[in-house]
Amino acid sequence: MKLFILYQTDNWKSRASRVCFGVFVTRTKAIDSAKWQELYNHNSEVVVVEVTLNLFEEV
Repeated sequence: MKLFILYQTDNWKSRASRVCFGVFVTRTKAIDSAKWQELYNHNSEVVVVEVTLNLFEEV
């Protein structure tokens, strides 16, 4: 099963600046939530990472 993690990060998309905003079942729901929460602005970027459930790996 695939899950999608929604992060807000700086313009350079560095891992140190990531803030997690939720885990979603579909990419569309993650993007809609980012728009609804107004996470898009000129100082930040939104990153949606696809992960597989029950798989041990670095995110």
